[in-house]
Amino acid sequence: MSVPVLTIDGPSGAGKGTVSRAIARKLGWHYLDSGSIYRSLAIAAIAAGADLSDEAVVAEVAKAMVLEFECADELTVKLDGKDITGQLGLESTGNAASVVAALPEVRKVLLQKQKDFRKPPGLVADGRDMGTVVFPDAQNKVFLTASAGERAMRRYKQLKEKGIDANLSSITQEIEERDLRDQQRKAAPLMQADDAVFIDSSDMSIETDIEQIVNLI
Repeated sequence: MSVPVLTIDGPSGAGKGTVSRAIARKLGWHYLDSGSIYRSLAIAAIAAGADLSDEAVVAEVAKAMVLEFECADELTVKLDGKDITGQLGLESTGNAASVVAALPEVRKVLLQKQKDFRKPPGLVADGRDMGTVVFPDAQNKVFLTASAGERAMRRYKQLKEKGIDANLSSITQEIEERDLRDQQRKAAPLMQADDAVFIDSSDMSIETDIEQIVNLI
């Protein structure tokens, strides 16, 4: 019998990370944050002094890197045993990640890297193409979303709580533009798997989301 997988796909800001980590903790399963994969590789490639446009070299770095995701309340990402969580959100990391993500051989290596997270007793995989591309045979699939307005409000509140000045209308616009980019990209676009359960969390608490998904399993 194959190792069970729960995929939770959906747009940015829908609460996938928080919900996925809580469910992984509850079930005692492994956790994959696919959104950090390319950023982690960018950090590894820069640390190795690699030319980010050299497909063969970056692919070798991708094969060699060892990633761990620790799903406490906040995600901790370790690259070769070193905590790189603080570097993931940097703009320079994001720019480098978009360069390496365009390399076909690198995408192939990282696809296998993601599949390798499937280990007993089970895996919760969070992303945009987990149920459609990476684990199409997953027994349990969820597409978790919320309205752009609700996702923008959540982001706005997060920033305010951190003392960061924010503009709600510009956040809403950014989210709508990102959704469009994710849906229209050629490689692994954001879409709901045919056999995924659709959950709109706009008017639901995180606790309700978690309970509903655990009940599915």
